[in-house]
Amino acid sequence: MRRVIEKLEEVDVGEVGMIVYSTKQLKQVIFLNSELTIPLASAAKVAIAFCIAKWVEGGLVKWDAIVEDVAFNPEEDSKELYPHLQSRASLPLREAVEVMIACHDSHMAGCIVHFCGGWKKLNQSIQSFYPSVHVTENPRDVENKAQLNDMLDLMIHIYQGYKTQPLLWAPIANGLVRQKGDIKQIPSHHLNHMTGGLENVAVDMGVMGDFSEAPYIFALGAIHLPNRLTSQVADSKIIEAMELLYGEYVK
Repeated sequence: MRRVIEKLEEVDVGEVGMIVYSTKQLKQVIFLNSELTIPLASAAKVAIAFCIAKWVEGGLVKWDAIVEDVAFNPEEDSKELYPHLQSRASLPLREAVEVMIACHDSHMAGCIVHFCGGWKKLNQSIQSFYPSVHVTENPRDVENKAQLNDMLDLMIHIYQGYKTQPLLWAPIANGLVRQKGDIKQIPSHHLNHMTGGLENVAVDMGVMGDFSEAPYIFALGAIHLPNRLTSQVADSKIIEAMELLYGEYVK
């Protein structure tokens, strides 16, 4: 694991944090800058979905409830991943949440949050579990943020929830499995994750490895990076670190 940390430390401009939890060893095996606060960008949609799943669990809303007037973000990839849904004006909540995650769809996120009572209600509920997490309608908002350790714990909660109550947590798991964001050296079915990014921020969190065979659960964030639109140095180091982590998993 030391090689993974060393590779991340090669990102010498900005701050990088990564936490990795082994579901086999039942402990964190990497913890680098675990309290780093990161802008979430699209990764905030995992927190939104977590909150809604907890409401379903508590009987406050049903996955079969119908979300009306749904909208798809034309800049995302729902036309490719969900071509059969494009003409729909309404969707069951479970399908809307899956599309939101799989396609990083901010328009769908807005529809879902409006249906469920608004952003204030959502944040109050999320913060009852994870005080550092705050989500906003605009994914680029600086207040759309969380500490890395809270996002890891949230991902662990989702993974463990799916293992024990798959019907409850399936919409989130389905979205994580379907979304794109592959790394060449990692088989796509061994990287079920949610990425997020801005010009100077990189975020990734999810499940690495066979979903049913003691995978790693990870949260990674990097802030104050050089403009990622013109410099790929930091992204390359992060990808190499992820590949090294996968190498540890398959040993």
